[in-house]
Amino acid sequence: MRLLLTGGAGFIGSHLAEQLALRGDEVAVLDNLDPGYDVAIKRRNLDRLRGRCHVVEGDVLDPELLDRLLGGRPLAAVIHLAALAGVRRSVQEPWRYQRVNVEGTARLAHAMAEHGVRRLVFASSSSVYGDGLPPPYRETDPAVVPASPYAASKRAAELVLHAMHRVRGLSVCVLRYFTVFGPRQRPGMAIREFCQAALRGEPITMFGDGESSRDYTYIDDAVAGTMAALDRAPEGLSTYNLGSGRPVRLGELIERIGRAVGTDLRVARAPMPAADVSHTLACIDAAARDLGYRPATSFDEGLRRFVAWLRQDGQSDCCPGTSRT
Repeated sequence: MRLLLTGGAGFIGSHLAEQLALRGDEVAVLDNLDPGYDVAIKRRNLDRLRGRCHVVEGDVLDPELLDRLLGGRPLAAVIHLAALAGVRRSVQEPWRYQRVNVEGTARLAHAMAEHGVRRLVFASSSSVYGDGLPPPYRETDPAVVPASPYAASKRAAELVLHAMHRVRGLSVCVLRYFTVFGPRQRPGMAIREFCQAALRGEPITMFGDGESSRDYTYIDDAVAGTMAALDRAPEGLSTYNLGSGRPVRLGELIERIGRAVGTDLRVARAPMPAADVSHTLACIDAAARDLGYRPATSFDEGLRRFVAWLRQDGQSDCCPGTSRT
């Protein structure tokens, strides 16, 4: 298949591009290298793809670029991962999140419709469910009370795509990822921050009382689910949770990281930020039924692989003094 993958320099995107190329797909990777975190990390991800994918540095907000990418040889589908990520940062820059995540998605969907590219797989987030629903979260649950501007932008982008399905005939598969982790995980995420602090012998900051919980999804499972959605999602409009279906409490996470690293973690406590949610947990029945999605990597095995990567390939990102933005 000929595919366009946006956000291919990111954590999930770079892994996905590798696997698509490995199976023989012809992939154009688009990324604008946004400096939300160290651009050198993204450039290293792109360097892994050069020679296997067609790499384009550019922005989904650029209509002329979208016309060039979508108006050439026919594409089978677009996988749209490009977005500003980060719940807490979105509180400081809500306008940027709306422009990139909502307007960028709308521009891409419009360009697809104009050039006859019908199939879109869209990366959404578990954050769209907010903080008031009883877990596990199901795709049929109302997602109308987002807890952060980031969550609002992802839900708004979903609704734009619902409308574009109706008025322009796009076939849209929305994937709601639940806290993906593993090698190349972006800075700022809890598992990466905690593991790096443990390797440096530094204390970690635990927000809240340790009773909050997350559904952690290993990167290989997230990529497998995304490829299954590309291959197997029904025509029309569909939404799937991609998670593990197994919650891990924050206090338990800290203990398990300590065991994986081989040290006791020193913990400093802080109040939970207002934009954080207390719990996430995916019901993955629909993805299992329609996509054959079955997470294969346990949390502890994924954590072991991640720590091994940090100790070897990730050293440039976990040493004191590393450039961060």
